[in-house]
Amino acid sequence: MLIFNFFPELVMASTWQKTQEFYNWVLESGDPRTDPWPLVHSPLPVTLLFASYLFVVALGPFYMRRRKPLKLRGLLIAYNLTMMTLSSYMFYEFLATSILDDYSYLCQPVDYSQSELGMRMARVCWWFFFSKVIELLDTVFFILRKKQDQVTFLHVYHHGTMLFNWWSGVKYVPGGQAFFIGMLNSFVHIFMYGYYALASLGPQMHRYLWWKRYLTIMQLCQFVAIAAHSSYNLFTECPFPDGFNAAVFLYILSLIALFLHFYYRTYIRGKQEKLT
Repeated sequence: MLIFNFFPELVMASTWQKTQEFYNWVLESGDPRTDPWPLVHSPLPVTLLFASYLFVVALGPFYMRRRKPLKLRGLLIAYNLTMMTLSSYMFYEFLATSILDDYSYLCQPVDYSQSELGMRMARVCWWFFFSKVIELLDTVFFILRKKQDQVTFLHVYHHGTMLFNWWSGVKYVPGGQAFFIGMLNSFVHIFMYGYYALASLGPQMHRYLWWKRYLTIMQLCQFVAIAAHSSYNLFTECPFPDGFNAAVFLYILSLIALFLHFYYRTYIRGKQEKLT
């Protein structure tokens, strides 16, 4: 009887030990160059940010239920212009560094050295990761303005997962193949935050926002390009971790499916319903 009582404790102790070993591996196996940078060393700060984000998503609408929506016009203009500027800077840094360092668009290993260009690429990867932290404010602003219809599963899924995706990118592979994702996404976000900046100026700007549909098409083209880029290296010899390429490929497939559904619901079915 004592053996059976002791067995669950033994299993729990073994599980806890393996969990600790895995956590220590997560902490210690990262890139030593980026490891000391803010929010990179441990997954706990990012996890707490994500938990706080979900808390706001869940309880924010309840808090705003009996309150008037905030306009936030000045803040939104400043925020969107800042994000547009940051996206422009990141796109330039990704593009310029990849050209100067003669990056391959087919297979590019990570430069883990302390070289000037290696560190420059690592820094812009960190800024791209940090931009995903800032972008959580997109959701907060929607909730404060009572634009709850904008806080969809797609919106929350995309914002939340990008946070973890790019934490792991900066922690383990700050550069190499990952630069292509950051460069394309930064380029798209220049136009996206430009659109939001125009929209935040007021209803008088709505006639200039006819290109929202094409912004969604641009996002979809970005995802298709990233899927092709990551899947190509799954079938070729490339000194970049296959696990990251596979994870990117599967994640991008999920975004393609969700964005296609959004496009159909908004621009095809929505248009048909208006005609009937």
